Amino acid sequence: MVEADSQPAVAARPSRGRAVAAAICIVLAALLTVPAATAFWGQRTLNDTQRYLDTVGPLVESPEVQAAIAATVTGAIQQQVDVEALLNQVFEGVISDRPRLQALVGPMSGAINGLIESQVRAFVASDTFAEFWVAANARAQAGLVRLLQGDQSGAISLQGDQVVLDLSQVIAQVKERLVARGLTIVERVPIPDKDRQIVLMDAPQLNQARTIYAFANPAASWLIVVVAVLYLAAFVLSRHRPRMTMIIGAVLAANALLVALVLTVGRQLFVNQLAGTVFGPASGIFFDQLLSYLQRGQQVLLWVGVILVVVGWFARSTGTGAAARGAVSGGLATLGSALSGGPVAGAGQWVNANARWLRVAIGILGVVVLLWGNDISLSRLFWSLVFVGVLLAVVEIMKGAGRTTTTMEAMTPTRP
Repeated sequence: MVEADSQPAVAARPSRGRAVAAAICIVLAALLTVPAATAFWGQRTLNDTQRYLDTVGPLVESPEVQAAIAATVTGAIQQQVDVEALLNQVFEGVISDRPRLQALVGPMSGAINGLIESQVRAFVASDTFAEFWVAANARAQAGLVRLLQGDQSGAISLQGDQVVLDLSQVIAQVKERLVARGLTIVERVPIPDKDRQIVLMDAPQLNQARTIYAFANPAASWLIVVVAVLYLAAFVLSRHRPRMTMIIGAVLAANALLVALVLTVGRQLFVNQLAGTVFGPASGIFFDQLLSYLQRGQQVLLWVGVILVVVGWFARSTGTGAAARGAVSGGLATLGSALSGGPVAGAGQWVNANARWLRVAIGILGVVVLLWGNDISLSRLFWSLVFVGVLLAVVEIMKGAGRTTTTMEAMTPTRP
């Protein structure tokens, strides 16, 4: 009796150990999902030039963003070009002889300032500026990465205690356009260096950013892989895999909702910070576009979680999920039985014998389709589901054909 009682206890230890290991894996994965997804998004957006351009490129097409850029450039030029003072200087002798002409200086300066503003707006809305925007952002992205790595040269540089973005080429392009339209007075007016630059951050903030970049950049590329392995380990170690599938789906959906909450709060804080500035009307568009890949990833993560919950429910051995699975499998098998006497009968037998690993292979192919090109979106998720669903249905149909053929062969009497 002692030996009989001890055997279940010994057998229970590995089971309990697997359960504990699976629980640890799922908890660690749940805690690391949001940091891993955010770090992966930031690393890809900052280090990948094409991804960065795909992110910021569409901003120039927004009317609100165009208006903000035009207002900034116009303000920088008008701040240095005092049109009214220049007109008074040009017409000084004429006005002294005809004082009544002084009344024309104000309307003329207003008209010239209006011309400057209209030409700047036209330039910002042109294809030339769109091309310049892409080229400038490509240089800015490369310069920012170099600066974070310690290189202080380029369009983004460290000057004194500030990190600045040099806009000299933007100002030069606008001045050339104004001169070509006949406003030659701007050609002779120099723009000070301080008005050619946008301060991005102070030096202490740069040191913090460099520290974060040094630690986060190498980790971002493999942390998301670690999270995926933890989820997979939790699934493999679990003795109740349908239930673990539902748990993993619920964890992913909860993390997706957490990311959505953080994005909502962050967006409101960003908009509030820029409220009352020239970029205020475009702040929401800036935020949405700069974080567009992360927002799309959050939506996909939410739906993947929901899908896994449904898959886990569908794969259960008891309850309504099992009944639904039986009904679907039975219907497909019945459809396949009509093919048992045809040319696919032999292939059906092979599929029936290898159905388990075929399902695993189809699942892996679905993941490859979803992640191909690192452009995850809801449409890509939809087509991945269609792809997997069709192949799984084909497997069930072929199983029906192979199972029916095998049964018929077993029932056929052998001749002496």
